[in-house]
Amino acid sequence: MARIAVVGAGTMGHAIALVFALGGHQVRLTDSNPATLAKAQGLMEKALATLVAGGEAPPDWTSAHLSQAVTRHETLAETVDGAEVIVEAIIETPEAKRTLFAELDRLAPPDAILASNTSGLDVFPLVPAARQRRALIAHWYTPPYLVDLVDLVAGPECDPAALATVRDMMVAMGKQPIVMKKFVPGYVANRIQAAIGLEVQQLLDDGVATPEEIDAAIVHGLALRLPILGVLAKADFTGLELSRAILANKGYTPPSVRGHSETLDRLVKAGRTGVLSGAGYYDWSGKSPEALFEARDRRLIALKQALREIGTMAGLERSE
Repeated sequence: MARIAVVGAGTMGHAIALVFALGGHQVRLTDSNPATLAKAQGLMEKALATLVAGGEAPPDWTSAHLSQAVTRHETLAETVDGAEVIVEAIIETPEAKRTLFAELDRLAPPDAILASNTSGLDVFPLVPAARQRRALIAHWYTPPYLVDLVDLVAGPECDPAALATVRDMMVAMGKQPIVMKKFVPGYVANRIQAAIGLEVQQLLDDGVATPEEIDAAIVHGLALRLPILGVLAKADFTGLELSRAILANKGYTPPSVRGHSETLDRLVKAGRTGVLSGAGYYDWSGKSPEALFEARDRRLIALKQALREIGTMAGLERSE
């Protein structure tokens, strides 16, 4: 059991805290916004109840158990006191992170590992010199208690032992860490997702298909094979000669990065910003956000359990 401090209790922070707690660690959680910190307990309890109901958490994990495993603290000093691993999960602005890292340099134990959950910033230039040997990125995906991928990137001066400690911790908690050889914005999954997003926005703006039809093409075509084969193993099954011929034919030109989408701009202007507002590309107004998140999580649990049974032919879970 390690002593974990999670700084930032928002969308990612409270969920990461839950993962570490379920992994057998003692967690302290804080946030600069008291309202965000106050909401964290209820959000963790809701997610935990869904995991227990779906068989993804021990049935004896109650709210009382959770309250003992994850404690909330008003001050940063109290949160990081004695911490072995500090997870930074605050807003994605360089100045906010630089300020926090300076405070951590002053308050945290000298050997604490600093693991940033940054989505796309190269945070290492923001980390004080004295902390560089224990600084790394551990980037999670939402919801972290169900999505197992964690991107690990060592800082330029990071002690390999610190990286190995975090990697082994992730594996022990049932996560799938990938250790990247260098930092690139967006890591692997988000870069591929960004490319898909560009194409989807182009299809929408050009009036090629509706949101429902595009999602149907992805769910019933592209996505069906991805969990089993990935992308590169799927290419092996198709045949690399065909892949090379498709590249040589140049029959496809990727959409340009325009920096905006007319469809997306129109939706946001209308206040259709997603599930939390009741509508986005789809109309979600028939159910509360909490009910929708629970429905999403139940489906992800069922999919994870099915994949464990089926096994994969690519990646880290090769079963044959």
